[in-house]
Amino acid sequence: MPVSTATPLSTPSKTEVPEKTLLLALALTSFAALLLELALTRLFSVVLFYHFAFLAISIALLGLGAGGVCAYLLKTRLAGTDTRSLGARLCMMNSVVVFLVLEIVLHVPVALHVSWGNFARLTALYLAAAVPFFLTGLLFAVVFARETRRIPRLYGADLCGGALACLAVVPLLNWVGGPNVVLVAGATMAAAATIWAEHRSMRRNAALLTLALLALIGANYSGRLIDVVYAKGVFRDPSQVEFARWNALSRVEVDRQGQAKVVVIDADANTYIMNADLARWHNTEWEHDLMSAPPALANVLRPHGEFAIIGPGGGVDVLRAIANGSPSVTGIEINPIIATTIMRERYADYSQHLYQRPDVHLHVTDGRSFLRSTPQQFDVVQMTLVDTWASTAAGAFALSENNLYTVEAFREYFNHLNPNGMIAITRWEFRHPREALRVVAVALEALHRLGVANPARNFIVASEGSLDEDGKPVVVLAKKTPFTPAEEDAVARHLDKYPDLESLYLPSNHGRNPFSDLIGSNDPHGFARGYAYNTAPVTDNAPFFFFTLKPAQILGENGLRGGIDWKVNLGVLVLFLVLVISVIAVLAFLVLPLALRSRSGKARHSPLPLLYFVAVGLGYILVEIAFIQRFVLFLGHPTYALTVVIFLLMLSSGAGSLLSRLWLPRPDSGWIPLLLVIAALVADVFFLPSRLAALVGMDFGYRLLVSGVLLIPLGFVMGMPFPTGLRALASLPATEFPEGEGASDNAVEWAWAMNAAASVLGSVLAMVIAIQFGLTVTLACGAVAYLLALLLLPALRTKAA
Repeated sequence: MPVSTATPLSTPSKTEVPEKTLLLALALTSFAALLLELALTRLFSVVLFYHFAFLAISIALLGLGAGGVCAYLLKTRLAGTDTRSLGARLCMMNSVVVFLVLEIVLHVPVALHVSWGNFARLTALYLAAAVPFFLTGLLFAVVFARETRRIPRLYGADLCGGALACLAVVPLLNWVGGPNVVLVAGATMAAAATIWAEHRSMRRNAALLTLALLALIGANYSGRLIDVVYAKGVFRDPSQVEFARWNALSRVEVDRQGQAKVVVIDADANTYIMNADLARWHNTEWEHDLMSAPPALANVLRPHGEFAIIGPGGGVDVLRAIANGSPSVTGIEINPIIATTIMRERYADYSQHLYQRPDVHLHVTDGRSFLRSTPQQFDVVQMTLVDTWASTAAGAFALSENNLYTVEAFREYFNHLNPNGMIAITRWEFRHPREALRVVAVALEALHRLGVANPARNFIVASEGSLDEDGKPVVVLAKKTPFTPAEEDAVARHLDKYPDLESLYLPSNHGRNPFSDLIGSNDPHGFARGYAYNTAPVTDNAPFFFFTLKPAQILGENGLRGGIDWKVNLGVLVLFLVLVISVIAVLAFLVLPLALRSRSGKARHSPLPLLYFVAVGLGYILVEIAFIQRFVLFLGHPTYALTVVIFLLMLSSGAGSLLSRLWLPRPDSGWIPLLLVIAALVADVFFLPSRLAALVGMDFGYRLLVSGVLLIPLGFVMGMPFPTGLRALASLPATEFPEGEGASDNAVEWAWAMNAAASVLGSVLAMVIAIQFGLTVTLACGAVAYLLALLLLPALRTKAA
């Protein structure tokens, strides 16, 4: 996603800016802009829904593009303004705007229903959040316009500044939290103004503004003066919040609910903190409540087994396992705020030191990475309602799809079981089953791949009451070997003891429901084709487990409102709305202004050279998003995938841009990096998934090293086609444009605008392709886009000859 706004459109500045000053100011401004984009993804996922975090990428691209178009339209008026003075003023203005955007984001309630009012508020928020990026795009366009001979170095400084923002966002989120990172972006923008400023008075004002924002960050760090006001359209009552903290993964708070204390993740998903006394467990309300829940069947069948619990949260599964006699419980919790800050520090006494017991072993890491790296075998691998709508910063469906519910993941769970071990997966279910039903489908496919031809006796499914209403928890127990009659009897006795529990499938009593139909068919794909919802097994290539709607249902009357999983289904509508908003915004702020200006100036341009820039922009964003999604499993969390992939691609693309003029002195050599990109992407399409899957269990540091080896060479060559093409258009002789002087500038502006438009729309398109066809196809589409650019290169070269 080359977000540079390189457009040689304005009259050169009379006073040349020193190169070191120019590059440093540009890099710092780029740092602030991308830091703001990444912080907004984290903020949107909390105050809105996790689907809306995806908006930040589109917002940033649109704002940068619209700023560049504005610079072109106002080039005559801006021509008399000194570059450094303009840079200082725009950065100071931007630092104030960033603060206002933060207030707007925190105070705009978007309710939990689809309406024109919510659409209007979403559009207003979209446009308001684009203003800081618009100002950045305006500044960058002017600078690139006046410094055409420095385009590769400027583009490199732009990308390097953005890469450093990727490097900084995780420690900043861990240290100061989401709202404060937005303020850090504003303070950095003000600091950039001190570098842009040439006159002492302006430099002093910028420094004072920087200090004021830093003081606000310090005050907000300790006192939470600026924090979440509305989340998911609901006012957050601060009087109920005992503890709140942000990190790169989520915003976690502990709320009071009567006598109970509940951990709330991103103002949506929650888990209660256990405070039962294990010495007084039997015949208590705690025992009744926990053993009458569906996940307790795993404890009934393996009371003295060794448990691996992915996502233990507040400790309900841990407490139940220890209370029933488990000698060893291994908890794998990805969020250190929950595992350490809450459970082992601040609320250790309240939780009866549950996570500090010698028979409880807690690991702060991703579940699949831990299992891949450990030689341990377990009697039970358990997940209870893990991933219930909590979010990260990677965008849209990457947020909740963290590869825990794929066929490959289930194979790894089965492979880490003792010979008679089982997996115990609990999901919400509905009157028309689809979530727990899909768990069965995934487990069926995994067992088939492990050589179990007909696993009809390898499942037990039970629910909390009958499925006569939505939101019932359902547990799916699955083994590599058949359940024995003794195990069935133990389950039956437990169901008799707790009448609230109801069996949906037993090996000797199938019943008549979708679960028995699916298991009886022994064909999860064939069953899904004839079933009302999409329950086909999902894989690491397309890990969209929660996306259960079929295409015909998406726009149906009940498609988005059929069950409490409408929050997930809402993401489909959001993706469509983002596409609509993006198309309208691209037309309104990029295409239409240029079309009107071109018509008034009677400039005409061949479409083929412009399509080259469309292809390059589309290819870059498709590849970037495909790699972000692909690296979620490899790096263990979407936040890490987002920051590492963007950091490495931007840094290496910046280096490629810097060296493009040296390595490619003639624009007609542009076929070389394009051919290298295509070759690398084709190799990745065929070999990347298996290579990454084989290395998941490595130490995190080694995985970062592997990420660099895979991404840096690719990003290096991907950074060359865009500035090389711009140099080609910028060097066009005036005789090539019969319309007169300025037509060359107009052609380059059109080229840049088409690149920006392709990036804005491609960011949405990448998600659509990934959902429908998988990540491998998304990456292949990126390769096809670069192939199209290669085919269009002769038209560009002919014009520039």
